[in-house]
Amino acid sequence: MTGGSSIGRPGGAFPDDGTWHHGLIARYWYEFNRPEPAELAWYRGAIERFGQPALDLACGAGRLLTPLAVDGVDVDGVDVSADMLTWAGTAAEDAGVTVSLHRQATHELRLDRRYRTIYCCDSFGIGGDRARDLEALRRVRAHLEPGGAFVFSNHLLYSEDDPERFARWLPGHHLETVREWRDDGDRQRAADGDEFELDSRAVEIDPLRARHVFEIRARLWRDGVKVAEEIGRLAENDYMLPELRLMLDVAGFRDVEVQGRYTGLPATASDGAVCIIAAT
Repeated sequence: MTGGSSIGRPGGAFPDDGTWHHGLIARYWYEFNRPEPAELAWYRGAIERFGQPALDLACGAGRLLTPLAVDGVDVDGVDVSADMLTWAGTAAEDAGVTVSLHRQATHELRLDRRYRTIYCCDSFGIGGDRARDLEALRRVRAHLEPGGAFVFSNHLLYSEDDPERFARWLPGHHLETVREWRDDGDRQRAADGDEFELDSRAVEIDPLRARHVFEIRARLWRDGVKVAEEIGRLAENDYMLPELRLMLDVAGFRDVEVQGRYTGLPATASDGAVCIIAAT
């Protein structure tokens, strides 16, 4: 798949795949999302440990994929969003590298290639269907070479980065009303002068299913005039480590290591986010 350019669509329906990574949001990811140094270093280290080729699962607009390819890593990308892949192709072209991109949902992963390292950054559970998440793990396991590993990050329910994340599951703290969209918000300016304004809100909290749904509103401003507005929806499952360990075991992984988020050290009870290394 080759790269292209787009300003985002001013309206219309997007695929009901449980994600909001289409249209203006996809362009926003390309324009503004950059990897943190510790984050990129951790995934690079995982690939050095388990080997190449690598697969970026839910690669988005190439936030990790592109700098790894620039570093000479043999890495492919897969994502459910055609818009994200378009921008990932553009990012690769911007950087002067060639990458192989595939449009597939993780639970439908079917590629001709096998990998030493498959990684997924902050995207496991997006889509909000646990059966599909388990099938995704099975598919990932089938795409790994012997001795390879699936490495991914996961925010836990008690994340200190989001103190309300755990409280919203408790009785009396569930979502009772959906707040109105804000009248305005902070804008970010792209290189071509276009401005993006984002607002997000919770629309569903289901503690029995450990699942939440958020909406996002993206606005595009040009020369002070709003020229586009889109609303997307993101469903996401929340997982605790025992459930993830069980799912990995069912999927066929036998050696699971849990580290603090990008620390390289064993996870502790005070870690609100972790990195999981599941080897074959």
